[in-house]
Amino acid sequence: MVLADAGLTLAPDDPRTQVAKQILAPLTLELTEKRIAIIGANGSGKSTLLRLLNGLVLPSSGTVHVQGRNTRSEASAVRRSVGFVFTDPLSQLVMPTPQEDLELSLRRQKLSKKQRQEKALGILASYGLDHLAQSSIYELSGGERQLTALATVLAVDPSILVLDEPSTLLDLRNTQLLMQRLSTLDQQIIMSTHDLVLAATFERVLVIEAGQVAFDGAPQEAIAAYRKMAS
Repeated sequence: MVLADAGLTLAPDDPRTQVAKQILAPLTLELTEKRIAIIGANGSGKSTLLRLLNGLVLPSSGTVHVQGRNTRSEASAVRRSVGFVFTDPLSQLVMPTPQEDLELSLRRQKLSKKQRQEKALGILASYGLDHLAQSSIYELSGGERQLTALATVLAVDPSILVLDEPSTLLDLRNTQLLMQRLSTLDQQIIMSTHDLVLAATFERVLVIEAGQVAFDGAPQEAIAAYRKMAS
């Protein structure tokens, strides 16, 4: 995954009275490590950077390439290879029950309705959620919803998994359950987080400050730099 001078500036609603707002300064990054964490204050640009990685947001300058594909000209292919898990699972769980959400994801595959149902139940069972297959999404705990969202994203086997602060709405137990599940995955994982203990377990950590990469390196050094900025 390569970002070349990729940045995002929003044009003003009224250029006569307003100026353009830079959300993310142009940056060049090569993201090759299997586990990359992104930390920074709220509003620093973490979520924008993550959305650039799968084409949810297109750069206003520069380019983003994922496995050789340009997110602007090959957006559909990029989104198939990059799974995205949002902070709030309710923003992406669109069906009434976990099983129906899994079946919706599996429609990309050439399966009969019965095969989709069986596969969805099998996936939920692998997450320990099969007993909730027919439950309302709104009856699930935060951790159960987040695991369901993760399951729906991984059902189509993306090669890269991007997560935007997935533990923000979770308690300690559910955070541990989520991270335990993530630790079993072969996919490259790029995740933003406010949990510095969690960030310390990754191979590489980026610190985003005011729309710029303020530090990029080993976890302990990156976390120390972030704490210094915040003090």
